[in-house]
Amino acid sequence: MDVKGKRIGFGLTGSHCTYAAVFPEIEKLVALGAEVIPVVTHTVKTTDTRFGKGSEWVEKIEKCTGQKAIDSIVEAEPLGPTLPLDCMVIAPLTGFTMSKLANALTDSPVLMAAKATLRNLKPVVLGISTNDALGLNGMNLMRLMATKNIYFIPYGQDDPDNKPNSMVARMTALADTVSLALEGKQIQPVIVERFRDGKSP
Repeated sequence: MDVKGKRIGFGLTGSHCTYAAVFPEIEKLVALGAEVIPVVTHTVKTTDTRFGKGSEWVEKIEKCTGQKAIDSIVEAEPLGPTLPLDCMVIAPLTGFTMSKLANALTDSPVLMAAKATLRNLKPVVLGISTNDALGLNGMNLMRLMATKNIYFIPYGQDDPDNKPNSMVARMTALADTVSLALEGKQIQPVIVERFRDGKSP
């Protein structure tokens, strides 16, 4: 399905090292004609790391989408009843936020936006980035994999020698994943191989 004219929420969580791979995909959605609504967690907004300042990332996503970032639960709640999305993307999705989503906890704007979208029986697309996907968080990952209206950007181990439990989504497949999710289809294959330097094959 064409994403042109679709309202797509885009949630950022605190995997700061993954932003460089995510932002070109946001730009791609915008270029394809989607209306992209940015949603950020408190961590994204307030944390400064070696990958950049929180305020700079918020400014960048606002400039990229032409929309003010939603940064509170109160602002995110209307995405359910009054300002519904056609699709909600969370990329990167940290293990922390993944565990909360899998256990129905709603304590951030991104989680509220996802819950609001699921309430409307619309697709939620997840792009994981977690060091614990094959650890204790594995059960949360599989719970979400089996949940109706949740779809995954293909993912794989990014560094099996040094971080054997870590898995990261192949963000270059984001737009294709969204397109199929809008048709109620999961892109295949879901589990993919990744190069050890973190680049997708």
